[in-house]
Amino acid sequence: MAEAASTDGGAASTDTAAAGKVVEDTLREAGIAYESPAPGTYVVSLPGTRKLSTTCQLIVGRHSLSVNAFVIRHPDENEAGVHRWLLERNTRLYGVGFAVDRLGDIYLVGRLPLAAVTPEELDRVLGTVLETADGSFNRLLELGFATAIRKEYAWRTSRGESTRNLEAFTHLTRPERPEQPERPE
Repeated sequence: MAEAASTDGGAASTDTAAAGKVVEDTLREAGIAYESPAPGTYVVSLPGTRKLSTTCQLIVGRHSLSVNAFVIRHPDENEAGVHRWLLERNTRLYGVGFAVDRLGDIYLVGRLPLAAVTPEELDRVLGTVLETADGSFNRLLELGFATAIRKEYAWRTSRGESTRNLEAFTHLTRPERPEQPERPE
């Protein structure tokens, strides 16, 4: 019995080492800088356009590769609307899904069996993380932080500050026009 456990442990450590090598080689070949704060743990920063950077942690475990990426902090408002949007979006994602931690912060999380960790699969999952975090960012801000965006815009304009980084939210910051009564012809 002890021999069987040893054999399983040896195979698991071989799989773990092989998956770690695939992760390192794939990141290096893609030109993605990474840190490895502990054996089998890799932290990468994926550059975006809306969300300037998405930090993603890859952890090679005994049986799987864990993928965790921070997307946005706990929404200030409309939490139910944000969560509904996340759940609806989850149905269209590959390899990862939205999740919230105990503080309500929003992450993308996923798990791949070690046998599925190939350069192509890792590229596909990291691509999904980047595309989803970056592509969802403005919508999540609109849903969960509209009041804060309006306040920030008002504060900046009252002081003559630049509102350039709020341009994506002009539909939230424009004054609402009162409805005009219909004029008789």
